[in-house]
Amino acid sequence: MLLASIFRLLFLLISLFSWAIILSAVFSMLFAFGVLDTRNRLVWSIGNFLNRLTDPVLAPVRRVLPLFGNIDLSPLVVLLLLQYVVSPLLAELEMRIAMTGFDAGGS
Repeated sequence: MLLASIFRLLFLLISLFSWAIILSAVFSMLFAFGVLDTRNRLVWSIGNFLNRLTDPVLAPVRRVLPLFGNIDLSPLVVLLLLQYVVSPLLAELEMRIAMTGFDAGGS
């Protein structure tokens, strides 16, 4: 029971982080096209929070990817990795642990 809760929490965190990456990408596009004004304290705070949340994951991917002008493909790469590599691996691990009968909850 406890182990299932841990895996549900991990999937929820992956989902929330995916949404944070999407919001960060949309925010940066809106800023680049002049729709958002970062002189507004609330807009700046939201952008700063999203950048601080996503940059530790996106920065290493940006270093590896080739430059495509002003287009940043690192959010797309990270989202694809989360969707098609990390989530299936977690699901497989959860299934294997469930099949062996190991439960850290003790119930």
